Order: sequence, then structure tokens, then C-alpha cells
Amino acid sequence: MCIAGFVSIDCGLNKGGDYTDASTGMYYVSDETFIDSGVGSSQKVSSSIPRGATFVQQYNNLRSFPDTARVCYTLRPSQLSVKFLIRASFLYGNYDGLNAVPSFDLFLGVEKWDTIKLADATTALVKEIIHTPSSNYTSLCLVNTGLGTPFISAIEVRPLKNTTYVTKSGSLDLWRRWNFGSTISSLRYPDDVYDRIWPAFDWPEMDVLNTSLIVDADQSQDFRPPNKVMNCAVTPRNASDPIKIFWIPANPTDKFVIYMHFAEVALLQANETRQFSILLNGSPLYPSYTPIYLYSETVYTDDPRSMNRFEFWLEKTVNSTLPPIFNSIEVYIAKYFLQAPTVQSEVDAMKNMKSKFGVTRNWQGDPCLPQAYVWDGLNCSYNNYKEPTITALNLSSSGLTGEIPSYIANLKSLMTLDLSNNGLNGSVPSFLSQMTSLTILNLSGNNLSGPVPSGLVDRSKTGSLTLSLTGNPSLCASTSLCNSTKSGSGSGGSSISIGPIIGGVVGGLVVIVLFLLLIWWMLTRKPRVVKAGTANCTAALNTDADSILIDVKNRNFTYPEVLKMTNNFQTVLGRGGFGTVFLGDIDGTQVAVKMLSASSVQGYRQFRAEVNLLMVVHHRNLTSLVGYCDDDGKKALIYEYMVHGNLDEQLNEKSAKLLSWEERLRIAVDAAQGLEYLHNGCKPPIVHRDVKCANILLNEQYQAKIADFGLSRAFPVEGGTVLTAVAGTPGYLDPEYFVSNRLHEKSDVFSFGVVLMEIMTSRAVLDHSHQKAHISQWVSYILETEGDMRNVIDRRLRGEFDVNSAWKVAEIAMACVAPHSSDRPLMNEVVIELKECLNLECARVNKLKGNRAI
Repeated sequence: MCIAGFVSIDCGLNKGGDYTDASTGMYYVSDETFIDSGVGSSQKVSSSIPRGATFVQQYNNLRSFPDTARVCYTLRPSQLSVKFLIRASFLYGNYDGLNAVPSFDLFLGVEKWDTIKLADATTALVKEIIHTPSSNYTSLCLVNTGLGTPFISAIEVRPLKNTTYVTKSGSLDLWRRWNFGSTISSLRYPDDVYDRIWPAFDWPEMDVLNTSLIVDADQSQDFRPPNKVMNCAVTPRNASDPIKIFWIPANPTDKFVIYMHFAEVALLQANETRQFSILLNGSPLYPSYTPIYLYSETVYTDDPRSMNRFEFWLEKTVNSTLPPIFNSIEVYIAKYFLQAPTVQSEVDAMKNMKSKFGVTRNWQGDPCLPQAYVWDGLNCSYNNYKEPTITALNLSSSGLTGEIPSYIANLKSLMTLDLSNNGLNGSVPSFLSQMTSLTILNLSGNNLSGPVPSGLVDRSKTGSLTLSLTGNPSLCASTSLCNSTKSGSGSGGSSISIGPIIGGVVGGLVVIVLFLLLIWWMLTRKPRVVKAGTANCTAALNTDADSILIDVKNRNFTYPEVLKMTNNFQTVLGRGGFGTVFLGDIDGTQVAVKMLSASSVQGYRQFRAEVNLLMVVHHRNLTSLVGYCDDDGKKALIYEYMVHGNLDEQLNEKSAKLLSWEERLRIAVDAAQGLEYLHNGCKPPIVHRDVKCANILLNEQYQAKIADFGLSRAFPVEGGTVLTAVAGTPGYLDPEYFVSNRLHEKSDVFSFGVVLMEIMTSRAVLDHSHQKAHISQWVSYILETEGDMRNVIDRRLRGEFDVNSAWKVAEIAMACVAPHSSDRPLMNEVVIELKECLNLECARVNKLKGNRAI
């Protein structure tokens, strides 16, 4: 049976030997389509291994990896951004006749999950983890540690509901799962819809209660433990005794998360009650709990805990006539996979190249991580736990054929590309000249033909690119020279010398053209006018005192027109350092008219900067400029009217509306997208320099738009810095920028982190009445000392928010306000993370509305 989202792999199974498992009814496939190395099919466990109750069909064969340091299975779940149960099974079974049980490391993605240490040749080891992949694939890797040949028997992937097994951070590594009171040794699918395995726990000191009735007829529940698990329970033989369960962690630093499942299985009489306290090491975890008849509930610790000893007591309360009961428990160890994998687009590019060229090197798993197993031919750049990027690719003498693939262009950080001494044909693609990071390009010794892209020739001439093209007889320096060769003597097989042609022909032409252009410019020079719609952000931000405003038809209003649209400045919307903002009307459409104060000298520079910028930069999360007025000393900016004012006003306790957590997250995503566009959608990038809640405006649908671009600056080089006078608003100002005067796009990221904290808390950015004056200090202090997100999020929300999304927002905000810009995320990363937070909250809201996901 094929079950939606289930991936069931029998490792070492012959290709084409797929089968339906007799006990579970699930369909298992060979692993040969998931991996391209190792020894399978002939690797059978010894026939002398006992085929007991725990022996499953997947243990009959295995795949071993005797010749590779690291091997990886690439798993591509059919559902993205979903939580998965991932299970890996191992049974040595003396398959190699050596009777030497190996030990090796198991990796999930780019970080170590655990070390595989089997008790003996006949005992299987099953590793299970609940994990949400950070990309559209995840890798399960085996690493040889010198203690025997790695092997694996089976891999199983099962989708879970995102609302289950929620932790503040990290994945959940299964430590124990027990089914109390059951006579069935082990349960899984089809009894369990998620295919969790429930071994029975024999507890002789306890009495067993059970029922033949169905527990949980409501199949829409989140955890959905099986009926055959929940229709039985244990209870103390002595009604006054508690139920006790304890364990001592092998590693005292391990952090545990516990899920306890309860359901009443006895029909109580009118004079009977069952109520008990749940205590952890003597402290109440749940002071008074009453299980519900034939309905399962899950009680769990909401954050990982580390202790030298865990001891749970279920003790009846004074109001109870019956002792406690216990149906089942799951215990997990929190695993923190902090290292981000290599940039997804670069991973996809490398996997495409592996497929196209049939590369048989160690190209498995993540290209750059772990660093000890970086792919052959690659160099990578690393920055703490941020995404690595690929900086060099060397496929020289690798037997490559065909055309140069276009997905190389996705290696945005590539500095060195060596494809020499292969059998590549076709033209030299033009996208190579657009790879701005590329400084060394070696295409020599191939069968490339046609003209060399002019961009590559120009960069080679200026010295910004070392270009090697020798050994390609059919290449020529330009289209005209290619045409000349075709119509000439027919000696197309001769090699060309790129350097002399560039120096003698192109160089001479450039000098002549530049001279003629200089004469033409001197004769025809007029005041500079930049046309509307240009993408030149540097020109848009030119604030030279002699510069002339953009001449855009229908956007330059006269002062009498401003008087008319504002009804002689009748309605004031607000006041600021720039001037006063009035409500206006243009042909029935409301607008906001910002008048420049006559005394504001700096305001005039900002006025010109904002007009020039908003005339050429357009995005749905940036305020739209309807027009401007520069008429006889009277200056105004005319914007679309934002009905709900700015975010600062909406977060204020005096606001008539309380923004929900979902609305706050939508506003955060909108504002982040606006900033991300300035940083990445403009060439060169633009830094806002004054990101704050007062400059985030809200329209009728509470869609957020960034406003006030008077302080914005463009960068000459993407990712660079600009030395400039400090400008901005206290509290939001990047401390690194304040000290060094070096402006960076991550200066905006710092300010946005402060905005996120305001969105979370509705507190003032600077509170001089409090010891922790800055909002970031206060948030950090509360999280470190109390660890309770409910004490951070605006109390007026009364806990109506998804805790996991709130923690994630807090993590993003704290990363944004890191003291050093190199430790802060980029805005595109912030956008991705905030969208995930919004999805979590939307799932919670939809669940409350009854829109349950399936």
C-alpha cells in the first residue's frame, strides 16, 4: 500500500524487488534510486540470526559502504515545510562473516545525529527523530570513523502534523516510547496513523485497566495515539500509592522533552472520581488532572529540561476516590541542529551538474558541510553558523562533455571556475560575464566555438578577470571576427590570440568612440534629467545642491493645486522634523501631503532625495509617491493615504485596535519584504538608514509599507560599506555604524530587529525608568532569566499566539541586533524566517476555526 507522504526504503534490496510488507501493508522500495555507491543485493544477514518477533522483512538485507568515508541518502519528502518522523534501522546480522560489529557516525543533514553502536550481531538498533527540514531535501549520512564498515538496513520517513511535538527549538531524538498495560508486544501502522512504534512495557507492580470500546472516535486530534495503546492503562494496586517512573540520563547535559498520553478507560460510577497531580522531581507539573472517558489527551513539558535524575509521580488528589492511571509515554532528547546548510540554490546547481556530467567523486550530501567532507573540486566560504557559499569549482580533466550548463550562474559567490581540458562544446555562455564575483575563468583545452562574450573580453582587458581560452580552435574574439573568419580563407581550425586583438582593434575603437562622445557631450550638454522608471538607484539618490528634480509628467503639482487638494490645509494628519502632513484629495482619492518647513535646510536635501528615489523605486511594501510640489519655494511630497497611520501608533496602548499576533506577523513580513527589495531589488543596493515603527505605514487592509526615504543611501558596491556621517533615530541606530561611521545594509537589519521587538512587546524602545533601558536588553534579560515567552509578548494578547512562532521571532530579532554586523542575517533570510513564523500562527488560527489540516 502506498500511503501519502510515506517514504519506505529497504536498503540493499535488488532494484525492481519492491514489495508490500506483510505485517504493515506498507510498500517498500529499493534504495538504488536514493544513492549511487555502496554494496547491496548480495549483503544478506546470516541465516543463523534468530527471526523473532522483532525481526522484520527489512532486516533480511542491507547496504554496506566499505570504500567511502562518507555516504549520504538524499531524501526529498513530497511535502515541504512539514514536520517528519525519520527512522533509520540497523541490524548487522554478521552479513560479512567477520562477526565484528562495527561502529560509525550517523548524520542528519550537515550535523551529527548520533553514533551507531550495536549491542551485538543479533540485536537491531532503531534511531528515530522528529525533524523539520530547512530545505526541500534532507540527507541521511553515514560516516566511517575507523571502527568498522558503515551499513544500514532501512530508512522510513513519515509526515506529522506541524501542530504536534512543538518545541521552542531543535529536533526531537526518540529516547523511549512505552505502552503501559498492553498485551501486544509492539504496535505500529496501520494501528498508528503516523507509524510510530509502541513497544509494550511490562509493569508487574501495577494492575491493568482496559476497555473493548474505541478510544478517540474523533480522528481530527493532533497526536492521535492508537486506540490499542489508549484502551489500556496501568493503575497502582494500592489505591493510595502513586505511580512512579524515573530514569537517570547517561549524559546529564541532555535536554529531555516528555509527552504523556492519558484516557479514562473505566466507566466511573456517580460516586467515583479520578483526579491526580503530575509531579516532576517533587514539583507540580500539572497540579490537578482528570482524564476524560474514552478520549485521549496529551500532557507534555513545553521546553527541554536537563536534570541529573527525572522522577515523575502521578499522585491522587484529596478530591479523588480512585488512584491515578497511566496509558503511555514518549520521551525525547532535544537535538539542536544549528548549522545552516549550503545556500539552497547553490546545492541545486551542484546536484544538477552531478546529474548532467555523471560525476562519481564524493559528491553526496551537502557540498560544503561538514568541512571535513567538502566535495572534491570545491572551495567554500564559511561564516559561523550562516549558510556556506561555494567560491571555487575545479572540474579540470573530468571528462565533461556537452555545453556549459546555465545553472553555474546560480553559484553567486563563485570566484574561480576551472573547466579546462574537457570535451565541452557549444558557445561560451554570456551569463559568465554577469557573474560579478568571478575573478578566474579557465576554459582552455575544450571544443568551444563562436565569439567570446564582450563582457568577458572587457573584464579581461581591465584585469578584473583572468581569462584562459587557449586550445579552443573555433573560438574568436568577437562576432565580427567570427563572421570574417567564415567568409575568409576557411582556416577556421587555427587558434586565435585574444590579447593582441583586444589591444590593437578594440582598444583603438574605444579611444575613437570616447573622443567623439566627449565632443558630442560638450556641444549638447543640458541640465541633467533622469527619466521616470530608470533603475539607476545611484542617480535617484544624488543630492548634489545643483541637481534638478526628476521631470515626470502629471507628478509635478503647483502650489495652488496643493492648496486645493488639502482644502487650504484643513486637516492635519501629523507633524515631524520635516514639516506638517495634511489630508488631501485628488479626484476623489485621498492622499497625504507632507509640506516642507521653510526653516528646514536639511529637510530640503531629504525632500529631493525622497522624490528622486520614489520616482524610480516601486514595490508593494514601499509607500507610493503620487507626486511632489516644488513651486516658488513651496515644497511638498504627496503620498498615497495610509488609513491606519503608522505602526508606532497602532502598537500604543491608547490605540483603539489591538493588533493580533497574526496581524503583527503579517506587518513584520510586509516591512521585511520592503527592506529586502531596497537591499536586493535595487542596483546598487539602497540602505534606508531610518527604519522604525513610525516609518512603517498601514493601509486599509493593514498592509505595511516602508516610508520616509530622505536619509536613504545607495552603495557603489553590493555588500560593501560607505563612510558617512551618522544619521538615524536613537534606539534604532546600529551601534557599529555609530562608532565607525561605516554604513552597511546590515545597519537596516539592526533597526529592523528593534522593530520586531516592538512588535512582540509593544514596549518603548528606550525606557530610562528601567534598568534595562534598551528594548533589546529587556527582551534578552527576560528570556535568559525567565525563559517564558508569555512574559515577553504583549500581555494584552492574553497568550493568544503560537508559542513556537513567538520564539522564532525572538530568535530572529536577537540575531538582527547582534553587536557585529557580520553576525546579523541578511534581509532575504529574515523574510524567509518570518514567513515560517506566520505559517505557524496561521495553522494555530485555522485550527481554532475548525480548519484542520489533513
